[in-house]
Amino acid sequence: MNLKPNFFEKRGEASRIFHDEQLASEKISNELLSLIPVIGSRPIVFLCIGTDRSTGDSLGPLVGTLLEEKTIAPFYIYGTLEDPIHAVNLENKLMEIKEKHVHPFIIAIDACLGRLKSVGVIQIGEGPVKPGAGVNKELPPVGDIHITGIVNVSGFMEFFVLQNTRLNLVLKMAKTIADGIYKASMAFHNKQSWKEVNWSLDQTK
Repeated sequence: MNLKPNFFEKRGEASRIFHDEQLASEKISNELLSLIPVIGSRPIVFLCIGTDRSTGDSLGPLVGTLLEEKTIAPFYIYGTLEDPIHAVNLENKLMEIKEKHVHPFIIAIDACLGRLKSVGVIQIGEGPVKPGAGVNKELPPVGDIHITGIVNVSGFMEFFVLQNTRLNLVLKMAKTIADGIYKASMAFHNKQSWKEVNWSLDQTK
């Protein structure tokens, strides 16, 4: 997990959406659709980072588990409560993903700590996250774009803060993120279907 929200590299300002605001999942869907590449050009992979051993760091695998229960083709999901992706196995998982998918477009999902007034905010933007910062482990930046959730306050005894983050908040944030990704997958799939229909019509002509 990232200890602070500025551990991800910014190429532009990240969108900030409170998990409980009106139409939060629709906003997440729209932001994702504006950032992912043209339909069919690259496989879309969601990399849900975190561990089920810490409530504060369980956002990513909770999102992955919730998405496993939905049909979100043509998106691919890695990182769940059963099979989490964390600092220890991240590099191996990245190698596995790149072996399975040609030039994947990776969307990294991770928890982070931030200011008190920002707790509960979901951030979406260009650029990778920097996993392992919370365990002082040097890992490569991950993701073409990122989704990060500010789950608690940074600045003092971060490991204690992570262990004592309310699961209720993390679960609510995970549900909002998963719903947004599901809605984005539906819109993405529909656009892809129309593209195939139009291509078939052009070939017929």
